[in-house]
Amino acid sequence: MLPNQRKDKIFELIKEDGSAKVIDLAKIFKVTEVTIRQDLEKLEREGLILREHGGAYLKNIEDQVRAFSLTHQENMDKKELIAKKSLEFIESGDSIILDSGSTTTEIAKLLKGFRNLTVITNAINIAMMLGTEPGIDLIVTGGEFKPPTLSLTGQKAADFFKGIFVQKLFLATSGLSLKAGLTYPSISDLVVKKAMIDSAETTYLVADSTKIGKSSFASLGALSLIDYIITDADIEPKHTEVLKQNEIKLIIAE
Repeated sequence: MLPNQRKDKIFELIKEDGSAKVIDLAKIFKVTEVTIRQDLEKLEREGLILREHGGAYLKNIEDQVRAFSLTHQENMDKKELIAKKSLEFIESGDSIILDSGSTTTEIAKLLKGFRNLTVITNAINIAMMLGTEPGIDLIVTGGEFKPPTLSLTGQKAADFFKGIFVQKLFLATSGLSLKAGLTYPSISDLVVKKAMIDSAETTYLVADSTKIGKSSFASLGALSLIDYIITDADIEPKHTEVLKQNEIKLIIAE
């Protein structure tokens, strides 16, 4: 990996987790701690992070958490369309998992007024949004708190799903491609996503078209892990064709 590519991946990871330790980054990227410190120095000079002893953290993260806002707010028009389309596959009486993320948050906003619905989530913002809905039985996982995504992650979050069975999962992703599969910036999320998939009868991947054909840092596995992809109409024809060739069911939100 080239130095600039590594620096970008480090920032992607910090942007997802909120902070990172030098020793952990050195192991992940298989370089020396001196090299990682140099990368962090460059990111700090660019005004993206703040360094501290042994690591670094995302700039303005405290303000973001206090404002209860998510960091990933790009392409919200597409995400709103995907959320509306997702609602067509949710019925009263269902038990569903809502993964953390900006698109799944848009789905949660539309669930107000539903009756006899069980929602399991690892997203604190979604829990606060649906916790007072009389028709929704809300269950929140345990786990380690990730400030930028307002979510719970790690092995404890994954262990929550042991023995849990739901009808539908609405799963988020940072990037997906035929070669890399489902990818995420944070390694700690992988065990949680896999546990969610194992607990669900049907998995709907909700991802706007800008994420298709792109790869993030860590791979969860092949696209065969999911049953449907719900995306927007701006998906490139070449990506549509690849998905069809691999018998991946595509749902377009328009």
